[in-house]
Amino acid sequence: MLAEILIFVPSMARFRADYLVSRLEKSQIAALSVLASDRMIAPELERELLANAGVYNVVLRRDEVRQLVLSSPIPAPIVETYDLRTAGPWALIRDAMAVMLNPEPQVIRVIGYPVQQAGQLIEITLNTAELRVSMLDYGLRILALSALISVVTAFLLFLAVQRLLVVPIRRVVRSMQAYAQAPEDARRVITPEARVVELRIAEEALQSMQTQLTNSLRQKERLAQLGGAVAKIAHDLRNILTTAQLFADRIEGSADPAVARSAPKLVASISRAVSLTEATLAFGKAEEPPPQLRLFALRPLVEDIIEGEGLAADSGLVQPILDIPPGLVLRADSEQLHRVLSNLVRNARQAIEATGKAGTIEVSAGEDDAQWWIRVGDTGPGLPPKAREHLFSAFQGGVRRGGTGLGLAIAAELVRGHGGRLELVRTDEDGSEFIIRLPKLAAESDE
Repeated sequence: MLAEILIFVPSMARFRADYLVSRLEKSQIAALSVLASDRMIAPELERELLANAGVYNVVLRRDEVRQLVLSSPIPAPIVETYDLRTAGPWALIRDAMAVMLNPEPQVIRVIGYPVQQAGQLIEITLNTAELRVSMLDYGLRILALSALISVVTAFLLFLAVQRLLVVPIRRVVRSMQAYAQAPEDARRVITPEARVVELRIAEEALQSMQTQLTNSLRQKERLAQLGGAVAKIAHDLRNILTTAQLFADRIEGSADPAVARSAPKLVASISRAVSLTEATLAFGKAEEPPPQLRLFALRPLVEDIIEGEGLAADSGLVQPILDIPPGLVLRADSEQLHRVLSNLVRNARQAIEATGKAGTIEVSAGEDDAQWWIRVGDTGPGLPPKAREHLFSAFQGGVRRGGTGLGLAIAAELVRGHGGRLELVRTDEDGSEFIIRLPKLAAESDE
């Protein structure tokens, strides 16, 4: 609408100006005809000349003399005088709108320059009725042409919007609907084809999201299948270990002193293996049994783990360092904490042994008013960047080739079951350090 106004209004002003200039030119021709005949013309011819020019009278100024060349009775007083010699654009627009909005005929005087230097000025009087009719007719033609142009433009714009926006958006919607029916099918991932830059970026983002989601679904499906297989294996393994546990119980009654000394450790190892298989079954069900909290001394538990991992203070490539107060007692599930610390110590030992160089594993512990803490540090090569991103995620945080990444995932879950946190403090070329934080407040509330 604004474009229509900006086109229509100046066009009407220009039409009015051209109309008046045309009347001035016709009046000048009629006046020169009269002057050429030494003003010897019949009244009928004078009326015909005025009617042909569409004016009431014509005044021509030549040689500093103002002459009334043609004249006829004026039916009404002159309402307004318009000087086209000094009229600017805004004045022309204002005067044109005044004629358009005033339906009453008026007599006006118009002044302008004669053509071909036929004098200093020419002045005419005319009625605005015919001028208004001509302007209205011209305005209707302008509006009709504008409407036609608008319709054609709207149609072309509709086609452009359909081709550039609607069709690509519909294609994106159809692709999303098809993908939602079978998100695991990689063939249903959208292929960016839009020509509009913004839509192209949106399609590329959707393609990336669908690709990642498809890969995640495939991975979760494989993990679910693997979990089912692990659960079945753990179930059968638990039955085998239960049988081995029965035989180990019989060995405890042996008269051989060496067997009697080794039997308790064998029974304890088999019991932990049974607990581990049961925990694996529980993990396959996406749940971990709640911890059985009780008070126990931490140092004997850690010493048992160090001995179970084959670490000795006087021999071997890996040397243990214990910095745990003998009297430190904490409240936790000893079996679950054994699993957590065993996993951390085993990972540290394997990392050092993989380098082929001597190293140390330090286990320290302490407490304050709010929590107990246990640190496990080593002098190994540190964790690779890829392992740090998903360190505590099942099947994603594995460090060793062939590792599943379940160890740290289960350890973190067990610590969270105590209301605590398992954190990686540092990892670099000088080694890695983990810390276990167990809150005392949660423990006290259980008493």
